[in-house]
Amino acid sequence: MAFLDFAQPLAGPQMAMGASIAQTVVRATEPAGFSTEEWQIVSLARSDGLRSLQGPGRFARLRRWIFGEEINLTLASERLEALRRLAVEAWHKGYAVSLSGLAAFRAAGFSTAQLELLLATISAGRSARGRRSFA
Repeated sequence: MAFLDFAQPLAGPQMAMGASIAQTVVRATEPAGFSTEEWQIVSLARSDGLRSLQGPGRFARLRRWIFGEEINLTLASERLEALRRLAVEAWHKGYAVSLSGLAAFRAAGFSTAQLELLLATISAGRSARGRRSFA
């Protein structure tokens, strides 16, 4: 029977299999959280519908043609828009977000740790939204 001392740093199955320390250390340069502005975008995305991910529809184009209104629902920052789009998808679909959304999120400069944090937080929010207390 083998014994692994999990109290020691970097002890675990990957070390028992002979992996090098460089392979097991997580890169410390990747940010693991979001700023308050980014969390606000995630929170606001909860109320957006999947329709907000598409371009303007026929009625919006007609209204713009008749009245000259220019309504732009996208965010000015491409980074924040990629975050909003992925958050909207995650609020509606859970972990089943599109690959193009994931690619845009990564291309905007977000890390894998941030992706995991975002999806886990939204998943917890989705399950809490479904529960109701009548007490």
